[in-house]
Amino acid sequence: MTAAPAPRMPRFTRVLVRCFAIQASWNYESMMGEGFGWAAEPALRDLDGGPDGARYREAVARESRFFNAHPYVAPLAVGAAVRAELAGEDPAKIEKLRGALCGPLGSIGDRLFWATWLPACAAIALSLVAFGLRGWAVVAFLVLYNGAHVACRWWALRAGWRQGLQVGSALGAPLLRRAGEVAPLFAALAVGVMLPLVFRWQFEGLPTQLDYYTRSAPVPVMAVGALGVLAVAGLVRLAAPRATGAAVAAVVLVVAWVVGRVWP
Repeated sequence: MTAAPAPRMPRFTRVLVRCFAIQASWNYESMMGEGFGWAAEPALRDLDGGPDGARYREAVARESRFFNAHPYVAPLAVGAAVRAELAGEDPAKIEKLRGALCGPLGSIGDRLFWATWLPACAAIALSLVAFGLRGWAVVAFLVLYNGAHVACRWWALRAGWRQGLQVGSALGAPLLRRAGEVAPLFAALAVGVMLPLVFRWQFEGLPTQLDYYTRSAPVPVMAVGALGVLAVAGLVRLAAPRATGAAVAAVVLVVAWVVGRVWP
């Protein structure tokens, strides 16, 4: 076994760029395995014999087998596998590493992005829309969401490339652990701030309509928003644990949008 070379920037950059298309060949047999092998291929050209060598062909075939994880953190496994291949590690150990990383990387990615960061960015964008900043809402969503997952892909590939078979320690990195603690709180705060703002935006003409039909004093718009938030809290209480907070928030937003459009 030989020591693995340090990441060469041209190779590292090519692998990183290809990681953005790791799901391009997604299928039910190998999941994102073929994309995994395609992403790792530029670095595997440094194996003895180059692209025409037996080690290269065997490594590419091995890295194209079944693999499934969250696409944003999958580069951690790509980098670790590349490092192990270049170091001449036992193929059985590399296969075991790839299989062992599927579950943890899928869980971490889903929790950090689908369950927290995506709803948080959507909530921030909707809050800006409620203030009339529709163009800035699109910019804010694209910058915040894409900036986070691009940075995550870069960190994951770099960490895996550095540690190889010892990549398990990266899963307990302080940055990753801290992100797992802070992201849900930030998402809850963003959604909590967004809900009354969106209710106010959707029911902006409600006081005048109620006054016209009931001949009573206008109902403050923010009071309607507060009632809406209470209704959401009750819905979450009833739905848990069968539905996630993000799913409930999405349903509430759809209902609020429909009511706001059809209200006379």
